[in-house]
Amino acid sequence: MPNHDFSRYHFQGQRESEIVLRVVHRHWFDIATHFFVVVLFVAALFGSLSIIPLLHPDALGSEMFRFVLFIQNSLILLIWLYAFLVWIDYFFDVWIITNERVINIEQKGLFVRTVSELKFSRIQDVTSEVSGMIPTMLNFGDVKVQTASEEDYFLFRRVPDPYHVKDLIMERLRTERDDEINRIVEATQRGEKFRSAA
Repeated sequence: MPNHDFSRYHFQGQRESEIVLRVVHRHWFDIATHFFVVVLFVAALFGSLSIIPLLHPDALGSEMFRFVLFIQNSLILLIWLYAFLVWIDYFFDVWIITNERVINIEQKGLFVRTVSELKFSRIQDVTSEVSGMIPTMLNFGDVKVQTASEEDYFLFRRVPDPYHVKDLIMERLRTERDDEINRIVEATQRGEKFRSAA
């Protein structure tokens, strides 16, 4: 996996001491499968435009052919809109891992965006899953970040290198817990020193 410097990334609501460790989008194969369907439909529509005159040469000037052209143009417009919505959904679905929390930004359609965050102190478990031949070959899958509540979890869907994403979150979680233990130990030692001085 190539090394990227994510520290230059900034997002709205970022705290002063917060450092971006990783910005994760869905794997390119996810959008490629949607666009493959789009390309098939467009090819079928343009193919039918060249086949109709071959099968019915007298149909070129008829009202029926103009109606077929209208329907095909409408379908091409709908396919273009679908492709645009797929791109928006792919590009604006982002998971941001910082040194303090995990942020999930999910785009639903054109005008609905959900932003949620999860502090490392609330994370209980992190699981990565790669299932299927193509995901295994291209190394993408899901990462589930579980909290104390059974219903409350973050799901990184079809992200590249899910094992690395899981390891990054777990490493940051261990660091967070070690820091918490050190703070408790230091506070306890300060309390003991205060009692002995009194």
